[in-house]
Amino acid sequence: MSYPTTNNMPMPGGPGSTMPQGVGGGGVGPPGGPPGGGGGGPGRDDSYFTESRKGEVNELRQLLRTFGTERDKQRKRDIMKKVIAYMTLGIDVSRLFTEMMLAIETRDLVIKKMVYLFLCNYAETHPDLAQMCTNTLVKDSGSEDPMVRGLALRALCSLRLPQMIEYTSEPLRRSLQDGHAYVRKTGVMGILKMYHLNKEEFDRAAFNDILYDMLRDPDSSVVTNAILVLNEIMADSGGMALNRAVMLHLLNRIHEFSEFGILSVLDLVPRYIPANDEEGFQIMNLLDPVLRTANAGAVVATIRAFLSIADAIGKCPGDDRDPDSPTVDDLKRQVCVRIKAPLVTLLASGSSELSYVLLKYADQLIDLCPGIFDDEYRQFYVRYSDPTHIKHSKVRILAKLANPDTAPDIVAELGELVADVDETMGRLAVRSMGGIALHDSGGQGAVESIARRLVEMLDLQGIPHVSSEAATALAGLVRRHPSIITVVSAPLPRALRYITEPMGKASVIFLLGEYGESITEAPYALERVIDSYDNITDDGVKTALLASTLKLFFQRPPEMQQMLGRLFKKATEDVSSQDLHDRALFYYRLLRSSPDPNIAKSIITSKSMTMSTDQFAEEDDFELRAALMNEFNTLCTVYRCKAENFIEEENIVKFLKMPKEHPLPRDAAPVPVTDPGVNTITDQLGGTSITPSATATAPAPTGEVDLLGFGDDALIQSAPPPTSTNSLQSLSLKSNVSLSGDEYQSKWGAVADTEAVFISALPMKSGPTSTDAVEGALSNFNVFTMASGDLPTEFKFFLYGQEEDNFGGCYFLIQAVVMKAPSSLTLTIKPVGGEVDPNKRKEKIDQLVELIKSALGEYVS
Repeated sequence: MSYPTTNNMPMPGGPGSTMPQGVGGGGVGPPGGPPGGGGGGPGRDDSYFTESRKGEVNELRQLLRTFGTERDKQRKRDIMKKVIAYMTLGIDVSRLFTEMMLAIETRDLVIKKMVYLFLCNYAETHPDLAQMCTNTLVKDSGSEDPMVRGLALRALCSLRLPQMIEYTSEPLRRSLQDGHAYVRKTGVMGILKMYHLNKEEFDRAAFNDILYDMLRDPDSSVVTNAILVLNEIMADSGGMALNRAVMLHLLNRIHEFSEFGILSVLDLVPRYIPANDEEGFQIMNLLDPVLRTANAGAVVATIRAFLSIADAIGKCPGDDRDPDSPTVDDLKRQVCVRIKAPLVTLLASGSSELSYVLLKYADQLIDLCPGIFDDEYRQFYVRYSDPTHIKHSKVRILAKLANPDTAPDIVAELGELVADVDETMGRLAVRSMGGIALHDSGGQGAVESIARRLVEMLDLQGIPHVSSEAATALAGLVRRHPSIITVVSAPLPRALRYITEPMGKASVIFLLGEYGESITEAPYALERVIDSYDNITDDGVKTALLASTLKLFFQRPPEMQQMLGRLFKKATEDVSSQDLHDRALFYYRLLRSSPDPNIAKSIITSKSMTMSTDQFAEEDDFELRAALMNEFNTLCTVYRCKAENFIEEENIVKFLKMPKEHPLPRDAAPVPVTDPGVNTITDQLGGTSITPSATATAPAPTGEVDLLGFGDDALIQSAPPPTSTNSLQSLSLKSNVSLSGDEYQSKWGAVADTEAVFISALPMKSGPTSTDAVEGALSNFNVFTMASGDLPTEFKFFLYGQEEDNFGGCYFLIQAVVMKAPSSLTLTIKPVGGEVDPNKRKEKIDQLVELIKSALGEYVS
């Protein structure tokens, strides 16, 4: 619980307040004021964080002593809020411990929760006082109210006192078998607290095995907590142990989990090694629907799972498998093709923070499989409303999406960004244009076209950073494509006068030295720089000047001899850079002592600067990219560095793939991985309280009914099921249908989940007391029960019905879930056979839903 810490906040209705004095009975006083003096009515803006007055804690003590006799429920809450506010502000209110203990005996959950918070806060600093509440918490953990049981258990485990272990173990063990999911999931988290408090007692109580049993809990939130706790407890060994049974059980239930729970299951998939190729493909098909969710975390986790499976089942070099088997690279390209649309959709629809992280992942996937995202290049165009960091990421990515078809548009877009007011944006745009030409990804003529654009940028005197970046890009481009020097050479002497940034100036000097033989003004341009040597502060410019002047000397000796001598004198006397000083001495001694000038010329003017590849050695980050792919969906991608670079070694979670040995040989036919909507009925009901219908056939008229309720012998045969409205007239169900369990399962599995109709959370006025009540009501409308189950938090039914033959004879298979608290009805309907027209089929399903609502009219609002 958090509160704002505002000092000198005026009391509502007091001096300095803007609240009208006539509202709510004339202002609101603090709980420490006189009883009844205004206390926390609805709509009032009570301030609990005013500076405490001297003796106010004592006033609170007096109020707490009369807490049991106070009848105003809101007044009681205000008193508690004041105590918690003081505690939050750092005021020691531990002397109220005894009075707070007495206040715990209440049915108000809000008050009880605040008292528990108070107890947990002072438990470590006042262990003797905390022990006083042990019996009360243990007693509350056995309360009839599941919320009280859960809150008490959480408070008991949060005391974190070694002497409390003996009181905690039994309530924890009892909570794991509780009938309410909230208590069970609280108990699972309590086990983790116990583990950190006393590992020996944890091992003695065998809670580790119990946690694995909790993976079969019918409630998905309990399973989620069990996964998280097992992963933390077993972090030193790589996380919870995985085998085929555990993995497939969790994957079959993944549709039941919340968004957070789905992430916990998906994080396990990269650690699982499929038994064989077929099982790997089945798992990928099973996870494919997750890509359609709006949860970016789930989508990215699924991508990592797919890539991991591709690594596990793809054919590697030297593998003796079937030559037609797909390689790892082939599978990864297929994965990137599949995830492209969901990822691009999320990029366009998320918040700026989310978009930035997704751009990082997209950048990594583009490096993994070049060309896959090229056709979506417009999605990476910079928008005016994009934050700066997203603009920068998009510009970096655009250069990687260039191909002969997209390059003209991308270069034009980058050209518009060169003169952006954001200096970094302009630099990145120029670099991206140079990168497209350097990698020759724009097709025929693209290199020369981009070179001409860069040459034009050299003359942008008002934007010095653009001129500098253009010069740097041209230097690299000429090394890769020497033929474009004719396009570049003319403006270089002029550009040397205006470029002021060291990197750009050094690049122009380099080009004049390399290709000065064909540039008439090259010696004189360098001479001006040599004459201003004392004004040069950057060592890189000096080094480039020394090398270029020396190269140009061998090409045009008469013009360069005197200026080279002056440069040698200045450089050998320059002590600002040891490297420059040593180079100048080396070149001077080489020229002076060499018996043959051609030897010195061959050393100095060698064309070693010409690139034979499309990448500089310092840009080759293949090993880093491979390492980052192994840590996909982590901060490593965002930071672009390995985990050990920003996490201490002892805190790095081990990544261990399991299992080492599979029960199936690699070439064996796997047991099919069941799709989430095609589980066996037993699995759907969690394996508990399964009550098969006494007869799977429709009940025949079973007797006579006293319609008027007179209790005499005026009995007649039972009437046919009533029809509720005229809208149901076109849907007629058979009154006598026979269907076995195997037939039901076969028909259910034959219909894909994508064809099922899902009706979510229909509100209910009240919940049924048993499954019989629902089965009886539905059977009157010719909707029969195959199996039903009474689970801790819900009733689950597997229903069916069949149309009359003259209406098409369609089977309707229905899974109905009735939540107990709050009461709601969820339906999943799969039509089998019958009407082919989708519009008519939808109309009949709508009529079936209305029929079910009519049958359950006693419960459904």
